[in-house]
Amino acid sequence: MDHLERCAWLLKGTLVRAAVRRYLPWALVAFMLTGSLLKELSPLPESYLSNKRNVLNVYFVKVAWAWTFCLLLPFIALTNYHLTGRTGLVLRRLSTLLVGTAIWYACTSLFSSIEHYTGSCYHSPALEVVRREPRSKQQCHGEGGFWHGFDISGHSFLLTYCALMIVEEMAVLHELKTDRSHCLHTAITTLVIALGTLTLVWLLMFLCTAVYFHDLSQKVFGTLFGLLGWYGTYGCWYLKSFSPGLPPQSCSLNLKQDSYKK
Repeated sequence: MDHLERCAWLLKGTLVRAAVRRYLPWALVAFMLTGSLLKELSPLPESYLSNKRNVLNVYFVKVAWAWTFCLLLPFIALTNYHLTGRTGLVLRRLSTLLVGTAIWYACTSLFSSIEHYTGSCYHSPALEVVRREPRSKQQCHGEGGFWHGFDISGHSFLLTYCALMIVEEMAVLHELKTDRSHCLHTAITTLVIALGTLTLVWLLMFLCTAVYFHDLSQKVFGTLFGLLGWYGTYGCWYLKSFSPGLPPQSCSLNLKQDSYKK
């Protein structure tokens, strides 16, 4: 148990700081641009992580939203109820996951449509000869062709959005105090470790995407959509009364913020 406590303490100290929430979006942009320039100017040699079939990509990144959803669901429910004791508020806060699901679905559907309408079917990745028969990516692949269109990086979008959302929700740990002998403390500690580790995996794979995959413009648009999804919710809409709201804060902290506004 002591090992879990130390691990949770380390992850909380790394990810829960206000400075992390403030600068992580800029760090993601810097990672994307630096990795993309490295890919164009001085490509790194192939490695295990450059293989799309690597374990982290197949079992984590491909289902990134499912991992994020399934771990944030109990985390938000337990921490928000422990702080407020209000079931209605907890359900309202859990609706952030429905909003996130809608953003994920809308953006990935949009990316797929853009790739379809800007693409053509070729005989090979060399893009030399166009196959005129197939009219969709699925038909093209089914007939052994290679579909090429403007493929906005879904990884850049989703990993950006998921990492920023987890960090925003973990900010509630500033206010959380639990009895170490209580099972709730063990459950939240375990979730903190899982979410913290997941965030580090998302950041690692985001950097791998920047270094090994997609063109610069595709990653720029993907990252931009992720940033817009995060800022449009946590930076704008969730500040309004008619919204899922931000993670709960203590009364003393709210009074402090009110005094600053005055």
